[in-house]
Amino acid sequence: MSMGNTARHLPYTWDDYRSWGDDSRWEILDGVPHAMSPAPSVRHQMILLALARRLGQHFDARPCEVLVSPVDVRLSDLDVVQPDLSVVCDPKQNRGTHVEGPPSLVIEILSPSTAQRDRGSKLDLYARCGVPEVWLVTPFPQSVEVFRLDGATYRRQAAYTQDDTLASPGFPDLKVDLAPVFDFPLEPGEEPPVIREPPPRYRAAAADAGG
Repeated sequence: MSMGNTARHLPYTWDDYRSWGDDSRWEILDGVPHAMSPAPSVRHQMILLALARRLGQHFDARPCEVLVSPVDVRLSDLDVVQPDLSVVCDPKQNRGTHVEGPPSLVIEILSPSTAQRDRGSKLDLYARCGVPEVWLVTPFPQSVEVFRLDGATYRRQAAYTQDDTLASPGFPDLKVDLAPVFDFPLEPGEEPPVIREPPPRYRAAAADAGG
């Protein structure tokens, strides 16, 4: 797809999107095309597969499907996204070529090149189109933020670290132990946070008294 005349062709639609070749990946937000970031990092894919395995095991005997990117999700004629993970519980939404309408759960794994859009315009889009639950995963420092739709906007229900077990508000029996999800080596320059305990009160008082 050539982007030389983007402004002249705005807004782009689902039909435009379907006419583009498969040589690159795009999303459309409010009719504006956004190139997907370069190939995901190894860490991103490790987190993705770990979550996909756990969600797949949970929903295996249930009527919901767990879909791993790249899968097109058509939220409107002007909005087409490819979430890292989607849980779709209405079989009528599976159109073979894409998912039609909002999934029951969307999971996005943040990267430096996509974090601002994922937290901003994309999260607003998910709320506007009625996605009931969104997880935003930060690889380092390791965390998962769980958002639940409350009216027209999201309310952050909880934030979990690698030491926690995530509990989904939309699927009460879904629990995810996050230690295996974040079981990867740290990269150069990354250090686990150190919790420093304050000095005992009597030591602080003695130090003050001694000048």
